[in-house]
Parts: sequence; structure tokens; C-alpha cells
Amino acid sequence: MAVCKFLTFICVTILVLIIQPHSSSGSRRGLVSNGAIITNPPPLGICASAVTRYGYKCQEIDVTTEDGYILSVQRISGRRHGGGGGGGGGDGRNIQPVLLQHGVLVDGMTWLLNSPEQSLALILADNGFDVWIANTRGTSYSRRHVSLDPERPEFWNWTWDEIAALDLPAVIGYIFQQTGQKIHYVGHSLGTLIALASFSEGKQIDKMKSAALLSPVAYLSHMTTALGVVAAKVFVGEITIVFGLAEFNPKGEDVSRFLKTLCADPKVDCYDLMSALTGKNCCLNASTVDVFLRSEPQSTSTKNLVHLAQTVRDGVLAKYDYGNPGFNIEHYGVTRPPIYNLSNIPKDFPLFMSYGGQDALSDPKDVANLLDDLKLHDEGKISVQYIKEYAHADFIMGVTAKDVVYDKIISFFQRNQ
Repeated sequence: MAVCKFLTFICVTILVLIIQPHSSSGSRRGLVSNGAIITNPPPLGICASAVTRYGYKCQEIDVTTEDGYILSVQRISGRRHGGGGGGGGGDGRNIQPVLLQHGVLVDGMTWLLNSPEQSLALILADNGFDVWIANTRGTSYSRRHVSLDPERPEFWNWTWDEIAALDLPAVIGYIFQQTGQKIHYVGHSLGTLIALASFSEGKQIDKMKSAALLSPVAYLSHMTTALGVVAAKVFVGEITIVFGLAEFNPKGEDVSRFLKTLCADPKVDCYDLMSALTGKNCCLNASTVDVFLRSEPQSTSTKNLVHLAQTVRDGVLAKYDYGNPGFNIEHYGVTRPPIYNLSNIPKDFPLFMSYGGQDALSDPKDVANLLDDLKLHDEGKISVQYIKEYAHADFIMGVTAKDVVYDKIISFFQRNQ
């Protein structure tokens, strides 16, 4: 049943993103009568689309991983209208860097959905931080590869294991090289999972100063969705058997045709799914959702979704299971995938975690299990914020997030300079 819940979340979340809600002010993407997807023109780039037009300096940077993926990274330099210094106008070596990492099926635009006064990336810049936004492999801003064509299955042969082991360390290493400063980190959803996994294996944590984890995900056994029963009948097993696709592209014809079948079920309301999936978000507005729909959802690998489903099924945080003891021995030297031991994260490493009482994905019970893994963390080095009225999307799209969450993140970073 846990796997059913996970597949429900993945597939119905995509429906939320590609089908315009009634409350939206008019997205230009949706399902047309023949089941095709209306897509917007290719993005200009995150800097031009969402940063420089507000008066901030912003650089588009390529960072290459050990296995050849070229990741898009944006650097926001200094305060609005050129105040404060940082990356673009100097070497940035006296400005504290902060790295922002998005979740699954989205990209770095998630940190820039609201106005400058409400978007975390720009709030951090206005508070004197050197802001870096990462985009993982598979997103539209990081599709290039030095040797592989995105149209070939090999391009999509990865899971969040590779993001934790290769993408995140590559970006951290680049930022440290450029700035000479240890780095603060902010992750949301999958962005918290890859940080926990990477830090537990000691990858570049010596270059990190602290981490703020929003809607933290390590365990997924208790997540709830109102559509579990109906969607489970449609999606169980079909994510790989029916599609047979290496790339899970929510905007593609095959995926959209499959997802449209869910809307045909009389028990499913395709125009009122956000609350059922993420929990009852308290603080979103229609204009923010419309901005979100202009660039999301993004592709990921089908293998990545399978790995997340394994995390739900097995109830542990482990590397990808190849489904055969021989294959696991070939990759890991053991018959079962190794477990990420979160207690290996240095006990004096400052952590801030914020989670919501209405979150249907990062359920409070699963967060409690994560906190139990960290129960030996040094007292005073872990801060936990519980927001009773918040759900999953409020942490990145909520119009009240600055006062409720972001100001506390800034205070946390300032205490750990």
C-alpha cells in the first residue's frame, strides 16, 4: 500500500501541474482535447526570466559532474539594484555563500516564484548572502551531456543516488573553489534527501557551514493522499511496465495520455488536487501557482521514481535496489543495497529543520523518524521548527513564508557564521 501511495503522489502531482486549476489566473499550459500538452517556448534562462529584471546581478554558470553531466547553476550577486557586493562585481570572498537545492520534478525556478520580497533566493541576496541556485541533471536547464544525447536512454540512467554522490558534490566543490568560503545550504523535499544522503557519506561536508532542510524527506512511509484508492488501481506497476521509458517527461504525449485516464474516473476531480496531494496549503495564491505552471513540471528519470518507490516500500534510506542479488553484488559488493547511515553526519554540524502539520508528503510521523536518527546530534546544533498550518508547497510558494520560515533561516545562518 505504501508503494501505491508513492505512485499516486508522483503521477497525480503531475496532473496538478499540467492541468490548470479553476483558481488559477490562466496558465498557458494544459491538456487539450486530443490529449496533447500545450507547452511554452524554451526558457530564456533563470537569470533573465526571474532575477535580473528585478535589478539583481545574476550569472548563468555551467558545472560539470564527474560522469559528464553539465549542470546549470545561477549566482545572484549582491542586493537589489547593485547594492552590497558579491559574485558578479568582485571575487565574493567576503560574502557568505548559500546554495539552494530544489526537489523532484521541478527546477531552480521554485526559489523565485513570488515577488522579490517573498522569494527566498532574493530575500537572501538582500540580506547580504552570495546566493547560488542549483539545477540537477534532467531538468531543462541541465540537459546537456558531454557524451550522451538526452534522446538516448543512457542519458536517463540515474537516480537520486547520483544526484547525492555526483551533482551536489560537484556544485559544492565549485562554489568553494570560487568563493573560498564554507557554504550554507537550503533544500526542499528531495533537496533535503540528497543532502542527508551525501553528508552521511562525508561528501564535501568539510566545505559546508550549515544546512536548513524544509519539508525534510528521508522516510515516506506515512505520507497520505486523498486519492490513494482510485489512483492505486491505475498506477500500480504501470510506471515502468506500460511506459517503458527511460525519461519520465510530464509534458510528453505518452505520459499525458496515460495521466488523462485518471481524469476520466468520476471519483477524481482533476481541478482540485493540490490539497489532496501536498496537504492543505494555507498560503498560496493563484498568481504564484500560475508562475509555477509556466516552467514546471520538469523531467526526471523513471529509474529515479522507482528508487523513491523503493524508499517507500522498504521503509529505509538505501541505495537503488537492482532487484537481483547478483546485480546488487556487481554494483555494491553485497546482495542488498547499502543503507545511508544518517548518524554518520558530524554531530556538531548545524542543522535547521522546518516541517508542517498539514504536509501530506513530509508527514510529521516520518519527520519524527528522521529526528530519531539524529537523536545523538550535539545539543544546540539542531533546531526544529513545526508549523501547524503549513503543508508541502507553503515552504517554497507561501506568501507568508518570509515571516514564518525565511527570517528564521537567516537568523540560523547568522548564528552559524
